[in-house]
Amino acid sequence: MESNSPLLRFYPGETPWHRNWKKAFPPSFREVSFVDETRAELHRADVHTPCGTTLEFQNSPICVEELKSREAFYPNLVWVLNGKKFKGFRILKSLPDVDDPLLSDYEFCHSDHLSMIRKSDLLQGRPKILNFYHPEIKRVPLTSCYYSFCWKHPHRVWYEAKAPIIVDLGGHFLYQLKQRKQLSGDYPYLHIIPRKHFIERYLG
Repeated sequence: MESNSPLLRFYPGETPWHRNWKKAFPPSFREVSFVDETRAELHRADVHTPCGTTLEFQNSPICVEELKSREAFYPNLVWVLNGKKFKGFRILKSLPDVDDPLLSDYEFCHSDHLSMIRKSDLLQGRPKILNFYHPEIKRVPLTSCYYSFCWKHPHRVWYEAKAPIIVDLGGHFLYQLKQRKQLSGDYPYLHIIPRKHFIERYLG
C-alpha cells in the first residue's frame, strides 16, 4: 500500500556549528517544515522567521542543482556558510565604497593587490593598472565596512547564488559576499556585519 505522505528530503547530519546557530533563535523558528506539493517532498528549513525569511546554515559545499532548488523553493532565503572550512580564504584590505560615483569610470582589478583600471582603457584593449596612490583615485576614501579577500580554492557554486551569502569566520563579525558588476567580470568583495545585528534583524 502506497503512502501519500510527502517524502522528507535528505539533509546531512548536524554539526555543533549548526546547533550553535540555531540556538540563537527561539525554538518556534527552528526546523520549520514545508511541503513541496509539485514534488511531494517535505522541506525542513533550519530557521524560518515570522517575517518570512528562511536561514539555511551550510557547513559544506552543495551542487548547483541543490542551490537552485532551495532558492526556488524559499522565496526569501539567506545562506549562512561556515567559512572556517574554506581553504585558502583570507580577508585582505579595506575597500572604498564600490558604488562611489568617483569610481564609476573604473573597474577593480581581479588580484590580491588593491588596484583599478579605467573602463575607457579596457574598451580600447589596453588597460593600465592604477594603484590607490594614483592622482586620479587617491582622493577616494576607504571604508571600514567593505573588504577585499583572497580565496585560493573557492567553492564556485556560491558565486552562482541569487540569495544573500553570509560567511561565518567565527568571532563577533560576519561577512556578506557581494559582487560588483563589471565589464571585466564581476568583482567579489565582503561587507562586514556585526553578528549581533544580523541575529537581531531576524528576531523581530
